[in-house]
Amino acid sequence: MKTTEPPLVIAEFRNGDDLSAAARDARKQGFDAIDALTPCPVEGLDEILGLDASPIRWPMLIAALVVAGAAYGLEFWSAVYAYPIDSGGRPLNSWPIFLLVPFEVGVLAAAIAGFAALLALCGLPRLNHPLFDCEAVERATDDRYFLLVRAPPPSATAPLKLLLFGAGALRIEEQP
Repeated sequence: MKTTEPPLVIAEFRNGDDLSAAARDARKQGFDAIDALTPCPVEGLDEILGLDASPIRWPMLIAALVVAGAAYGLEFWSAVYAYPIDSGGRPLNSWPIFLLVPFEVGVLAAAIAGFAALLALCGLPRLNHPLFDCEAVERATDDRYFLLVRAPPPSATAPLKLLLFGAGALRIEEQP
C-alpha cells in the first residue's frame, strides 16, 4: 500500500546551532520546517519547529488510574465482602497495605499504554519510509543533524536551497 507522503527537502548540518538557525530562518521565510533528526537533544528546537507537547501522557494517565483503581477495588472487594477474615482485630479495609499493588500495576499499565500510544502516533509498525532512501540520514544517529522541510513549489525551491546553504547546510537532497 503506497502512502501519500509530502515531498521533502532534507538538509544536512554539521552541528545543532546551524540546524537551529536554519530552522528559524526557514520558518521566518514561510517555509514549513516539519521535523529535525539529531543525534542528541538540541535545546529550543521544539519551539523553533512549533512542535506541540506529546499527547502520549493522557493515555498513560488514564490507563494508570483505571488499572490502579480496578486493582484497589479488587483488593477491597475480596478483603471486605468476598472473604472477610478478622485477623487480630485489624480492620477489614486495610488501605495502607492495599496501596502497594495498585501502584505497581498502575505503573505497568501506564508503561504499556505509553508504548501502545507511541506506536499508534508514529504510525508503526511501518517497514519502509521514503526518508530511508536518503543514505545520509543514517548518520543522524552518529554525528549529523538533518532538517526536514516540506518541499515548496518549484518556483520557491531555489530560495529555500539558498537559505539552507547560507545557514551552513553541507548538502541538500529532495525526496519525491
